Amino acid sequence: MKLLFSRNPNPRLAVATARYLKAEVAFEFASPMAPGQAERYRALNPNLTLPILVGPGWSLWETDAIACRLSRETHSDFWRTGDEEPDMIRWISWGKERFVFACDMVHFERGTKQRYGIGPIDQALVDEGLRQFHGAAAVLEAELSKREWLVGNSISYADFRMATFLPFNDVAGLPLDDYPSIRRWHGRLEAIDAWRDPFEGLEAPQLPPVRIEA
Repeated sequence: MKLLFSRNPNPRLAVATARYLKAEVAFEFASPMAPGQAERYRALNPNLTLPILVGPGWSLWETDAIACRLSRETHSDFWRTGDEEPDMIRWISWGKERFVFACDMVHFERGTKQRYGIGPIDQALVDEGLRQFHGAAAVLEAELSKREWLVGNSISYADFRMATFLPFNDVAGLPLDDYPSIRRWHGRLEAIDAWRDPFEGLEAPQLPPVRIEA
């Protein structure tokens, strides 16, 4: 299998998952939206987004689906099955609609738009993203004050998914210091090599620098 990726948040999550699981995949940096590249990737993912997992005669896109497939391939409980699976899916679903969504709102304005010259920061959207962040973070803080990981007694994909945007907080500037349990939880993630630097040893050009538009 081959995992097509970039350094952006969701592809980073897929690479971190594959490396944490020690999955037998080859990693290939890709850029479907680059000039002249669309047709090369359209058959693999009509959305032209990354990551994409490719095997003989098939491809699979969307990060969560890839994480599920890789966990099955490696016979890991990182993607929970059995009685804990609904709880894991609850946190994945809630995270993407609440905590991850709010992080993305702020990161898009302060990070993505400035990296790719999409336009100036819309402060109203930053403020709304921060409002939603505080609401979701309060729920997550209460949960993580009672346990180390979101599901059961060990790490799961729900933890990786929930933290999708936290490695980019140098540009997003989310107020993590207001939430000590979240900060400690992310510190535990940062202690995992595959999470802290999933691109170590891979050919993976750096993201463009953030340039603040006037």
